Amino acid sequence: TLTKQQHMSKQIGGFTFEVFGKVQGVFFRKYTQQKATDLKLVGFVKNTSTGSVSGEAQGAIDKLDVMKEWLRKEGSPSSKITDCKITDQNISELKYKSFDVVRD
Repeated sequence: TLTKQQHMSKQIGGFTFEVFGKVQGVFFRKYTQQKATDLKLVGFVKNTSTGSVSGEAQGAIDKLDVMKEWLRKEGSPSSKITDCKITDQNISELKYKSFDVVRD
């Protein structure tokens, strides 16, 4: 039988996000892609026309929690995050193969 931790790591989920503040022109997308890739998450990140950064992340639930915290509090070294809206998604399979930066 699987231990609780092994069972947890099998659970996948996802969320969409939008991060507000000084998040464009500060390598936010690049750092987001690196962090997500380190966590083995898939999805995308892009700049919006209103100055925020938005995207979607999918993968192991425990890794998603780490990513959410990073998006809310850390971001790229030069960014200043003022708000972060996250919407959880229930998914049964991953929609993406990797985590990509979507260019404008």
